[in-house]
Amino acid sequence: MTETTFHGARVYRSEAAERTVRDWCEARLAELPGLRSLPELSTSIGPTRAFRFEGGPGAPVVVLSGTNFNSALSASPASDMSAERDVILVDLPGQPGLSCGKRPRGHRAQAYGDWLDEVLPRLVDRPAIVLGHSLGAAVALAAEPSPLVKGMVLVGAAGLTPPATSPELMRVTLPWMIGPREDKSTRLLNFMSGPDFRYPVHPFASWMTMVGRYCRTSLAPGPLPAESLLAWQRKNVTVATGSDDVFFSPARLHGPARRFLNTDVDVLEGAGHLAPYEFSERIRGLVTRADAPVEEADPAD
Repeated sequence: MTETTFHGARVYRSEAAERTVRDWCEARLAELPGLRSLPELSTSIGPTRAFRFEGGPGAPVVVLSGTNFNSALSASPASDMSAERDVILVDLPGQPGLSCGKRPRGHRAQAYGDWLDEVLPRLVDRPAIVLGHSLGAAVALAAEPSPLVKGMVLVGAAGLTPPATSPELMRVTLPWMIGPREDKSTRLLNFMSGPDFRYPVHPFASWMTMVGRYCRTSLAPGPLPAESLLAWQRKNVTVATGSDDVFFSPARLHGPARRFLNTDVDVLEGAGHLAPYEFSERIRGLVTRADAPVEEADPAD
């Protein structure tokens, strides 16, 4: 499919800003042993970059990161799964990273869902587990159920309900947006983190400072249409979130997860919104479980 010309806002503030961010991502990815860059994909919402760890015989896992995150940050924790399966990481077009630097215009959720429908057959040749974090979860839910989706693991899932907001969120976000520095980035990241993952200088502070300086950040997506969610109701979908997730708490996700997807919420104790980076071994366990779902009992039995 050829690339559409219907793009919205540019992610980067300038061409120099784009080069800086892309160079940082390329350098970080190059440090990871065993990670292979796949050929760039031409898609309906722009060029898409993906990366692969070759792994064990389990169903491959396709990783979709959250807002302002990408393969360069997700690859290291996700590599833990490669003992069991191939791990494929995809940069979302319209987010800071190595895919298209313009956001889809109009119905963005629908555009992302169509995009995943388009790229998945080009990334895997057998049923895969889709692991979506935050925005990545909303992208997964916006796609159509497919024989290539063996299961989904959605962590801190956007798309089911609006994210929580609070005065504290404004107090840590606005200073970072106005004048990004590592101390302000650390305060923002610590706000999003579980209690044991708050640092004097957060490991991702340099990245978030670059995002604040060089990128136009996007907001978390709102709830998806009910028909999009209900399409996944009888599928193999796991919804998980950190006990300390400030955006998508267990209480906030429980109702829509049960109502739309007919599933409970797995609570990751001690994790915040950055659960995939804090407890990669627990995420690995959820993916392993999704690869071998327990069959539901027949109601007639």
